Amino acid sequence: MDMPNNETNSDNLEFENRINLSELQDAVFQIKQQLQKVIVGQKQMMDLLLVALLADGHVLIEGVPGVAKTITAKLISKTIDIGFSRIQFTPDLMPSDILGTSIFNVKTSEFEFKKGPIFSNMILIDEINRAPAKTQAALFEVMEEKQVTMDGKTYKMEEPFVVLATQNPIEQEGTYRLPEAQLDRFLFKVIIEYPNAEEELEIIIREHALENTAKISKIETVIKGAKIVEFRALVNQIKIEENLLKYIANVVVNTRSNSFLYLGASPRASIAILSASKAFAAIEGRDFVTPEDIKRATIPVLQHRVIVTPEREMEGVTSTQIIEQIIEAVEIPR
Repeated sequence: MDMPNNETNSDNLEFENRINLSELQDAVFQIKQQLQKVIVGQKQMMDLLLVALLADGHVLIEGVPGVAKTITAKLISKTIDIGFSRIQFTPDLMPSDILGTSIFNVKTSEFEFKKGPIFSNMILIDEINRAPAKTQAALFEVMEEKQVTMDGKTYKMEEPFVVLATQNPIEQEGTYRLPEAQLDRFLFKVIIEYPNAEEELEIIIREHALENTAKISKIETVIKGAKIVEFRALVNQIKIEENLLKYIANVVVNTRSNSFLYLGASPRASIAILSASKAFAAIEGRDFVTPEDIKRATIPVLQHRVIVTPEREMEGVTSTQIIEQIIEAVEIPR
């Protein structure tokens, strides 16, 4: 890779980028500062949600109830001053409940389309794995096409448009397993763990200090939604060397030939790693991708796209462990 001649430490970037990323960096820093007023820990979740926003991708968030999945999405939407819509998925939810429906107007003698809650900027789908397949399919079509077609007319979604879907661990009662083709539509899968003892104490202290004040009232708006669209254009211009493109391809192709995996990743996964690694580079203030950016993107991009063989799954082997082994096995370009 052609590296700049000057200081290349990401903490002290002295070289001059082809792209001015200072505004993007500053916005990300300010958004994180606002989120940390309310959210304790969960640094990786915050980073991945912001990267997904910049990479124009949707996110599947998995974790037990009560680990700040929902509140984080709501807070991000306020910091960016974009529309927010929350949809609780239930076993009786129908596609029209999220997309909208045509209603007959007696005055005009015509049908009018009443838009559903999906028509917003940031859509939080709570417990996505509790809804039936028909409703999930309707949602994933909107995620892919960013439009709804109703009665022969197409309605485009307003940018930025991002879906954050929360999912309880699959072994919990009353859930439906999401099909692999639909999981592939999510840029990232973020797994949220319980907080440690120190973080748990901090959560309790902050809650006590609130004294019934709404958490969201502590959050200030940092940027407008239109800026996210501008930042995405900058992210697309981030440079990546051909040997790093080969590195991405080798990692993904290795998932298809790994004996521990029943299903490998699709070409969509390669594109997702490319997009995410560019966003990681931009947040670090670099206008070029490094192998470390690709490594940071690979696990959250791949862990929901591959399936462990039943034999290995019974032994307790996880998709994350196998992906880590593949990353270690594939030679890093220098």
